[in-house]
Amino acid sequence: MTDETRIIALEELAAHQTKVIEELSDQLAEQWKVVEQMRAKLDRLTERFLTLEENSLEAPAITRPPHY
Repeated sequence: MTDETRIIALEELAAHQTKVIEELSDQLAEQWKVVEQMRAKLDRLTERFLTLEENSLEAPAITRPPHY
């Protein structure tokens, strides 16, 4: 293998690795967006659950109906 073919092979490998790194970076950025959206949704659902839980604690006690 000549020096020129080795250099060409290394340049091709570097170009391929650069492309893969860019693709992985893009995928990571997209996944991070999804994680942030899910975190925000979980926060909203948690707040909603806590509000519903508080409201249920404030409900009047269940008593026996008058016909018993």
